[in-house]
Amino acid sequence: MFTDTLRKITEQYIYERVKPFSESHLSKTIQTTLRAEAQDLSKSLGFDFKVRASAGQFQTWAAIPWVAFFDPLITTTAQEGYYVFFLINPLEQTASLSMNQGATSVFREFREKQGLRVLQRRAMDIKERLTDYAEHFSDALISLSSLHTLPLGYEAGRAFGRTYEVDELNTDEFKIDLQKMLEAYKVLTFRGGTLPTDTMQEKSGSKDIDETRRYVLSRRIERASNVRRIVLAKRKPICESCGLDPKRDYSYSGHPMQVPLDVHHARPLKGLSEGETFSYSVPDDFLVLCPTCHRMIHKQKDPSDLEQLQSKIHFKFAREGALGLL
Repeated sequence: MFTDTLRKITEQYIYERVKPFSESHLSKTIQTTLRAEAQDLSKSLGFDFKVRASAGQFQTWAAIPWVAFFDPLITTTAQEGYYVFFLINPLEQTASLSMNQGATSVFREFREKQGLRVLQRRAMDIKERLTDYAEHFSDALISLSSLHTLPLGYEAGRAFGRTYEVDELNTDEFKIDLQKMLEAYKVLTFRGGTLPTDTMQEKSGSKDIDETRRYVLSRRIERASNVRRIVLAKRKPICESCGLDPKRDYSYSGHPMQVPLDVHHARPLKGLSEGETFSYSVPDDFLVLCPTCHRMIHKQKDPSDLEQLQSKIHFKFAREGALGLL
């Protein structure tokens, strides 16, 4: 059971950490058992997140062990994006549920001192976008009792959450908190994640907030891991709307995955509610479009209606005109 394993790790980690990493059963428990139980718990609560757990790397113990829930539309690594964390404080023997961010990518860009400020600012933005969920939790600063760079980043990047003593882990309140936090994670992605509203509206070309959010979500789906690769492997590298063929029309001879065509998510999101779990089929729910047709189909009320888009095309290719002169 997830809570029992989490409690065991919280109580024993500080003592196990003095042993060689490779010889410890607890390190294996964290990276296999805890991860699998967290995955099962996520599914039982109605979510289909990827789960990872870490006790360290390169045969070295981590200062702070963790287990994280990742939405593949956002990230599959703790180094970037935003996600839900359980962070274990071995010294105080507590576990903190947290809406958090990847610190590594921020430190890589801004270095540690400025990076901590960036993480704190983005944490405030997340909290502001999720005020209706944040009020259920605490936004008080947490201490992980460590001066290592990554734990400091985890502290700075926390938007809100709750910290539990070991005897509070196996309670109904704990399960309710996790359910609400994972729901907040889904809602955050629906509301645009960490993108500023003006940036989202500029990308979508719309001032309507719901339309803008659906556009951004659709674009996230299109850029999800492996989607482009699978779609282009199954469909012809030709625009399904206007027929533009980069190989024929532009003499494109580069790698097939780099062809100047877009992958468009054509499954309507209009009826999608905040926090609602949804799925998509690759490649069936996608179209291959040139950048112009892709932009135009997103301007339609129904961005899945290919026939409507095709009916608006009033141009002929130069090659077709040339053929007519022969």
